[in-house]
Amino acid sequence: MKAQSLLRIVDQISYWVGKTFAWLIVAATLVIAVEVFKRYILNAPTAWIYDLNNMLYGTLFMMCGAYTLALAGHVRADFVYIYLKPRSQAALDLALYLLFFVPGILALIYAGYGYAAESWRIGEHSNVTADGPPIYHFKSVIPVAGALVMLQGLAEIVRCVVCIRTGAWPARLDDVEEIDVIETQLAHSEFIDEESRLATMKSAHAIDDAARHRSSMDMEEDEKKP
Repeated sequence: MKAQSLLRIVDQISYWVGKTFAWLIVAATLVIAVEVFKRYILNAPTAWIYDLNNMLYGTLFMMCGAYTLALAGHVRADFVYIYLKPRSQAALDLALYLLFFVPGILALIYAGYGYAAESWRIGEHSNVTADGPPIYHFKSVIPVAGALVMLQGLAEIVRCVVCIRTGAWPARLDDVEEIDVIETQLAHSEFIDEESRLATMKSAHAIDDAARHRSSMDMEEDEKKP
């Protein structure tokens, strides 16, 4: 119970940080739209817009890393992984986290802190344009994002240990994903009967479960049980 509570707290932190910074995509879209209008309609381009757009997108990309990890959304080679038992999946994940993830993210935090500290010390500005905007605040995102990913990574290590002990993956946070959209659309459709709707939702949930650290072999065994 303590492990599950800890996992939920860390997942919630990653979830809300990711959801908050996801709004930067709206800001980036508006910036691009305004710049296109100024550049091609008013013939008055903004010199520093390239830097601003890079900082907005870069911050979005980095600060949503822990959120994506919390939802098991990172790209992985599943052609072998999905056929492993949960304990084997967890053992493989644990080994990869300890061998590659932890040293890599620690290096990112260390190097990112050095870059940010030096940038603040010299009051660094972008050199893309003659009068580029300051970028020291943007470089500060690197160690912060690394720390958040490391926190979520430690939670994933705990999740692996729990799975090795119990044989089942601990639950993850639910999110409004394609499954919810499919269920809503099917519920209001006049062109599908109840049996087909249930069969479609069962198939959709099976795919979603496989993406969330459940093997297809286990699902087949569950279906065979009375």
